[in-house]
Amino acid sequence: MNIKTKLSTLWIVVMLNLIFADILSIMVELINKNTLDDIIGEVTTTMAIAALLTNIPILMVYFARVLPHKTNRLANIIAAILTTIYVVGGGSLVPHYIIIVSIEVTVLLGILWTAFRWQEQE
Repeated sequence: MNIKTKLSTLWIVVMLNLIFADILSIMVELINKNTLDDIIGEVTTTMAIAALLTNIPILMVYFARVLPHKTNRLANIIAAILTTIYVVGGGSLVPHYIIIVSIEVTVLLGILWTAFRWQEQE
């Protein structure tokens, strides 16, 4: 498989897991409190930062396919590190989140490994 396609596909896996974690967290909140008040609340700086950080893997789906080798390699390494910090640091200890974050971190390590080993001729 072409490295760019592989990296882009891995970023799609990360994104699907991010979305799935959020959906399950909302479901847990609804079951526990039968309300969305605590989830919706006010728009805060924290949510703005989360929106920005969540866009890193979204953009990487595209950038992994179109950026030139050197820029692409560096972008994947930086994006994988930032996304790992985001998913681990912003998480919780509920079982579904632990499982999903484990998968996300494993895939992000795969992205890092692939990007580090990526030679220009591939």
